[in-house]
Amino acid sequence: MMEPVWGPLSRRAWMQSVAAIGGSGALAGAVSAGPLARLRQRRKPDWVVGRMSGAEALVTALQLEGVGCVYGIPGAQENELWDTFKQKGLPYLLVAHEFSAACMADGYARSTGQPGVLCVVPGPGVTNSLTGLGEALLDSSAVVAIVGDVANGADARPFQVHSLPQVELLKPVCKSIYPVQTVEQIPAAVRQAFVAAQQEEPGPVAVVVPYNLFIEVRDFRCPPPPEPPPPWDEAAFARALELLADPTARIGIYAGYGCMEATAELQAVAELLQAPVATSVSGKGVIPENHPLAVGWGFGPHASEVAEAVFAGDGRLPRQAGVTTLLAIGVKFSEVSTGYYGNPQPQRVIHVDSSAANLGRILRTDVCVHADARLFLGRLLTHADRLRRPANPQLMQRIAQLKAEVQRRFARIPQPPCGVDPLALIRALRCHLPADALLFTDVTVSEHLAAEHFTVYHPRTYFNPVDNQAMGWSIPAAIGAQRVHPGRLVATLTGDGCALMSALELSTAAREHLPVKFFILDDQAYHYMQMLQLPAYLRTTATILARLDYKALAQALGLAYLDITRHDQLDERLRQALEHPGPVLVRVATDYHERKIRWIEAVRRRYARELTPAQKARFLARIGARALRLKESD
Repeated sequence: MMEPVWGPLSRRAWMQSVAAIGGSGALAGAVSAGPLARLRQRRKPDWVVGRMSGAEALVTALQLEGVGCVYGIPGAQENELWDTFKQKGLPYLLVAHEFSAACMADGYARSTGQPGVLCVVPGPGVTNSLTGLGEALLDSSAVVAIVGDVANGADARPFQVHSLPQVELLKPVCKSIYPVQTVEQIPAAVRQAFVAAQQEEPGPVAVVVPYNLFIEVRDFRCPPPPEPPPPWDEAAFARALELLADPTARIGIYAGYGCMEATAELQAVAELLQAPVATSVSGKGVIPENHPLAVGWGFGPHASEVAEAVFAGDGRLPRQAGVTTLLAIGVKFSEVSTGYYGNPQPQRVIHVDSSAANLGRILRTDVCVHADARLFLGRLLTHADRLRRPANPQLMQRIAQLKAEVQRRFARIPQPPCGVDPLALIRALRCHLPADALLFTDVTVSEHLAAEHFTVYHPRTYFNPVDNQAMGWSIPAAIGAQRVHPGRLVATLTGDGCALMSALELSTAAREHLPVKFFILDDQAYHYMQMLQLPAYLRTTATILARLDYKALAQALGLAYLDITRHDQLDERLRQALEHPGPVLVRVATDYHERKIRWIEAVRRRYARELTPAQKARFLARIGARALRLKESD
């Protein structure tokens, strides 16, 4: 077995069937017939056998893993490999930039549940892809990077083109790296990369292959890699079970991306415990957000109003008291999903995660359970008689009441002076997009509005670059997903600043007739930075963007174009965009006006509380001096 130079060898195995479920109706559809199930069925346990070139062995390994598309740009070091993609019928997509290749592979992975694959040349191909790989790493997305390298061996010369240290460059953004030294190692390295990418917490893995090995021919007889069992801590499970069985505990569930393969089990456990369910940003969709126990994302002042109110409770009403025992499962409590670590501390916390390194790092935790989410939830269901709570209609009525209040408050959003309120666009998108449409958001103020107000009904239909906050991610990620979901409607919600970083990838969608609907919020500014800068400095710096002719851009790149400048245009032009059979660029003239963002307000308050007295005095003195100068200049 080939040893990686960086990180672990194996991956989380596909979960075994959970026995003794107890006949829960919620589990009847536990095995999906969607893209994930189809991709899993295509994965073959066959050996790589026969006389072939290194490139042919690599492509055969990818095909045995059920790869639906490889994203990237060919180069001198990988032309042999790309020619073999075509020869052996492995689907590929030429991209405009290697950053996009990594984002597309990430979009593939998040939308299918299978590792996405990119293929890049050494040197600039590697360095261009690092930001996208970093997003996949911090957001727990399984990606396999096939990376070419300069030639090796006795005949290799010094000072080759692209002679950067590929492995060292990849280390900070990859779980594992497999540097191939001989042609015989190629198929084993590729297949072990797929194992490592999905083991415990998913993430990106790289296979680095010197280009001279692609043309060498050998006799191969390479077995499939072993499938290790999922993590499981029986003693910790027993302690967690004891806390959850306490009849005095008021349980709330906080579910993250690690529950994406356990949506039926999560719903069944929530109903068994009569527990409200909040999610992380990445976890949106692990429970249908119209479920009577679903309260939205987060549970602090930064997130969903409904979640905050339900988890805090109403002390005057005994059956509506707040959560005392938190079951956090498949979630890391990262900075973005907690609003700068602003979640309140419950009396008791049970933290379950497939990565031991994530457990108990933020909140004071009573029980840390190193276990796969689906296995943990399935085991809970085998103890249904011990855990079952009486129905709590008051809780569900309270959740429904709070949701209705939010709906009423935002039923009619006033027309701002200079364009569309982004919340009006988000609510209109939810009305017009099918329930199973895929929506990709980006690093804009509106990502927080969408997290709270865009209702998600199915797993793997809502996507956000959460923990690396890589601007420009959504355009290529959506294209990558559309490539392998030809029958699904795919849309992006992107700011104009983010679009500047990846807009030329729209040409890929046009060239390949990939019908993504690209909604660009245009206010000619980095509004997110303005909202952060202005209260702290009474001015903004480096936030004004150029005014672009988006119609001309769409025409130049080969996309249809629509323009939305007022609320009364939303319904008609959204219908036009979604009904168009090809890709569409929709420019939305955006006016945030006085729109408050709960996430930003909560983070600002928490950050201010953590400043030292000296730091606060310095900020106040600076603001006071600038305010005085502004007044004198009026």
